[in-house]
Amino acid sequence: MAAKRTLEILKRLDDTYGTEMICYLNHETPWQLLIAVILSAQCTDARVNIVTKDLFTKYPDLNAFANASLAEMEEDIRSTGFYHNKAKNIIACARMLLEKHGGKVPDTLEELIALPGVGRKTANVILGNIYHKPSVVVDTHVKRISKRLGFTKEEDPEKIEYDLMKKLPKDHWILYNIQIITFGREICFARNPKCEICPLQDLCKAK
Repeated sequence: MAAKRTLEILKRLDDTYGTEMICYLNHETPWQLLIAVILSAQCTDARVNIVTKDLFTKYPDLNAFANASLAEMEEDIRSTGFYHNKAKNIIACARMLLEKHGGKVPDTLEELIALPGVGRKTANVILGNIYHKPSVVVDTHVKRISKRLGFTKEEDPEKIEYDLMKKLPKDHWILYNIQIITFGREICFARNPKCEICPLQDLCKAK
């Protein structure tokens, strides 16, 4: 019964939001997406896209990031918040990509999370969007809505990730995140969700 309910939820998400693999962070290369995801911590995708538009022009390659002035980088990304840490991590990450990986963004979780400023969420975004490997990305929308739908009771993002890996079919791992971001922005808000127009209202455990 639970598996049937899960498939019905996924079918309705597919019908409502489509099955196209959309990435909301603008990028042209894998390393640009990696930097954009590092910047997106506690920041909106829209704000990151505004910042990276100038950032990727000013620093056109990994060498430019690796040799950037920390103080200048902080100013360049200040509006994304937590800019001291982010600037330090971005420069260190660019250096490690050049020194250890020949300038290529690695394609395994272990190698990705060894990079400065890269946690499981960032690594899974890269694995799913760049390398098309099944990966579960747990952001604030996925955490909130997965709990409301009864897919998890956990608070820790890594435990939520494992719960979703058990409950969702692999072909929906990255897609679920993409659909839930839109669903969370349009309907299932943290406060005052629009339950009356929700396509999942009869299947929601929190309603």
